[in-house]
Amino acid sequence: MDLLLRKQNKKDDVSIYNLKINAKGLTAKEADLRLQKYGLNTLKEKKKSSPVLIFLSQFNDFIIWVLFGATVLSSLMGEKADAITITAIIILNGIMGFIQEYRTEKSMEALKELTAPEAHVVRDGKNMIILAKEIVPDDLILLEAGDRVPADAILIECLNIEVDESLLTGESAPVSKKAVAAKNTNSLLGAKQNIVYMGTTITGGRGKSIVIATGMATEMGKIADMLQNTKESLTPLQVRLDKMGKAMVAACLLICGIVTVTGILKGEDIYTMFLIGVSLAVAAIPEGLPAIVTVSLALGVQRMLKKNALIRKLPAVETLGCTNIICSDKTGTLTENKMTVKSIYTSGNYIEVSGTGYDINGQFIKNSRKISPSMETSLKSLLESAVLCTNSEIEVKKSKSKIINIGDKKEEVSVQGDPTEIALIVCGYKAGVTKENLMGRYTKVSEVPFDSDRKRMSVIVKSIDGSYYLFLKGAPDNTIDLCKDAQAGSLGNQKPSLRPMNAILKNNILSANDNMAKKALRVIAIAYKKLPGIPPTMDASFLEKDLTFLGLMGMIDPPRPEAIKAIELCKASGIKPVMITGDHRETAIAVARELKLIEKENGKNFVLTGAELDRLNENELNKAVRETSVFARVTPKHKLNIVKAYKNNGFIVAMTGDGVNDAPAVKEADIGISMGETGTDVTKEASSMILLDDNFATIVAAVEEGRIIYDNIRKFIRYLLSCNLGEVLTMFIASLIGLPIPLMPIQILWVNLVTDGLPAIALGVDPPDNDIMSRAPRGKNESIFSQGLGIKIIIRGILIGVCTLIVFTFNLKYYNGDNVLLRARTMAFATLVMSQLIHVFECRSERHSIFEIKLFSNMYLVLAVMVSIIMLSIVIYIPYLQYIFKTVALTFGDWIEVLFFSGAISLVVSLERYIKKK
Repeated sequence: MDLLLRKQNKKDDVSIYNLKINAKGLTAKEADLRLQKYGLNTLKEKKKSSPVLIFLSQFNDFIIWVLFGATVLSSLMGEKADAITITAIIILNGIMGFIQEYRTEKSMEALKELTAPEAHVVRDGKNMIILAKEIVPDDLILLEAGDRVPADAILIECLNIEVDESLLTGESAPVSKKAVAAKNTNSLLGAKQNIVYMGTTITGGRGKSIVIATGMATEMGKIADMLQNTKESLTPLQVRLDKMGKAMVAACLLICGIVTVTGILKGEDIYTMFLIGVSLAVAAIPEGLPAIVTVSLALGVQRMLKKNALIRKLPAVETLGCTNIICSDKTGTLTENKMTVKSIYTSGNYIEVSGTGYDINGQFIKNSRKISPSMETSLKSLLESAVLCTNSEIEVKKSKSKIINIGDKKEEVSVQGDPTEIALIVCGYKAGVTKENLMGRYTKVSEVPFDSDRKRMSVIVKSIDGSYYLFLKGAPDNTIDLCKDAQAGSLGNQKPSLRPMNAILKNNILSANDNMAKKALRVIAIAYKKLPGIPPTMDASFLEKDLTFLGLMGMIDPPRPEAIKAIELCKASGIKPVMITGDHRETAIAVARELKLIEKENGKNFVLTGAELDRLNENELNKAVRETSVFARVTPKHKLNIVKAYKNNGFIVAMTGDGVNDAPAVKEADIGISMGETGTDVTKEASSMILLDDNFATIVAAVEEGRIIYDNIRKFIRYLLSCNLGEVLTMFIASLIGLPIPLMPIQILWVNLVTDGLPAIALGVDPPDNDIMSRAPRGKNESIFSQGLGIKIIIRGILIGVCTLIVFTFNLKYYNGDNVLLRARTMAFATLVMSQLIHVFECRSERHSIFEIKLFSNMYLVLAVMVSIIMLSIVIYIPYLQYIFKTVALTFGDWIEVLFFSGAISLVVSLERYIKKK
């Protein structure tokens, strides 16, 4: 608080604390002026590397410096062409590395921008959502449970607000807050209980506040340096590849050293052998592997974004491919989240309601006859109580645009708030009971907010005659126990009679609840009581008792059609979908059947309720979840235990959540998934992935994308290591058996630039196998070289090296003509390049042969190979480049020989695999 008080004395900051409480908030013009004066509501970031520094960093490598040294030596020894060419290749390598790194950085910046938190503000008298960075001093912001506070602000309205300030204070217990008295606003700025701080989290209640500091002027500014110094950690895959790379560097340097020393001992030129050793090291070490992995992950994240899955933590991309359990909320994820009241039970009667979605026109039908709600006092009382017990709003206006067709009229309905409350308000609208009219007769005094343990909420209102009432809505089984009586039927303006809540009446209500639930309806109970006056306390246990039961309202949320298909895909791909809901057991079962999540019971315990979970110990729960596909009537605590139980069984678990209390379960899961539309900031911060459309099908699409990315990483690892191994073995074996050097240094560097670079990058965007979602998920700790990949790399590398040496040796010994050694090297050079370019198509699939893969399904790869072939032809046929690259022109017959040895093995392997499949 010293910071705030000290700032009050600064001339430039006085206006920040000169609060002007205006119910309409700032105007757009005032907000723009403040934004210009105080800047964006962001913390200063550490200085980022400039593009120039990123480019220069590509050359900060020991081997590159050795190459530069070799270039200087070449110049001093008169080999200017070699010096220029080596320099050009080094620069081109640097450019490719720069493009990869710069593109990755920009991709990540764009993704971070999308994860920027939002804030609810009042401007120009309208409630709106803006990016938190656009908040300015004197903004009127709205806060409720689950929100992350966007800036330091002083509370002017406060309804049971509690805040998690552990980020600032280290104390885990939530802190209670109070609103400041309007007449004493400025004098009470120093009171911590009146202020909420940027970055802290509202854990309960709701209220309004005026912003008093933004950006670096906030308390959060004190810890900005600590936040800025946090580094992005490598993904598990990148860590494994980094270790593998270091081991390969050591092995390659040893081999390169042997090749160099052997050549010198055989009488080869020391400078040439030194340059060969360095060039071979450059070719052998897969220095581009980490960059290509990063680019592949970044591109995959961008593709996921197009499918409405925002990845917040890069390791999630890898883990997605391992997922074998997806635990999902029902409402809004598996269903459309457009609740509609379809059935009402009051005074012993069932009343059906027509209309779907946000259609405000509908009929009320009792005993197959249309009724007028105004003539059913019990029904009217129920609807009025239900509408009053909401915080949501709907707005209806005439519109030329589509939304709802009602006869010849078109009406636009905009909604804001909880889907369940909107369903109650829309149902009331159908009966002529509108919130607007009710607010003319009642004034809201206070409320006891909903919480997941009580499963209910209450509001207290004052009527125009001065009476006070409490209206409650909640879960039927909990609400009934709080009621002392229930209203009976009546017509017209007759006052409803009351019946004591005895066992028979209670059983009838519970039976009605079960009947509704079996129809997949979500049931809400409505109750009320008249209060003697303003309550002395807002304690729920004091207020929520001795109620009068009014009735039940059953609503439905239809399954998403795409979710049904996604569940079928999950089952085909070895992933178990699990539905977790707070709804009644029968409702959950009915929806699960519609989703085809469960089709036959088979005598198994496929559904568990929260009450049943409470009776299980840890071992029993671990065993029970194996056969369970549906969890009903669960609390957030149950969700956490369910996730732990699946993990204890060795499953890789994805878990969805939206509320504050879901955050622990989301964080505990291997893949925490938050809702982009309905999720709270707390849950989003705890999650690895955000569903921008709150759709279950998006999770499955993200899992598929995760598998594609991992497959593509394996593809270019296979390609790069096979090719590098082939190059090293060509030189190593030749030195061991006493052959001349098969490849010149400049040729090795050229291969490293052209054939190792472009095709490898193109493999990173390769389309998936058609059966990628027909496989079982891979193991989380599975080696990158599993399923025989390591053996394939070794065998193919050996074959590339052997074929290159066969061509070199054959032409060296049996060709009769001029420039025998030069021609043999050119043939070896061409064979090595073409072997790699043919092999790249083999790497497109580990399960299908070249004949089964559509050649032009990856045009990037086709173009990359074509460019590489053109560049090979250029260095072989252009006279000036022949001199630099030590090549000679090849005849048609030479190319037949090159292509035979380059492609024969691929052809044989592919035919053998194809015949086996057939």
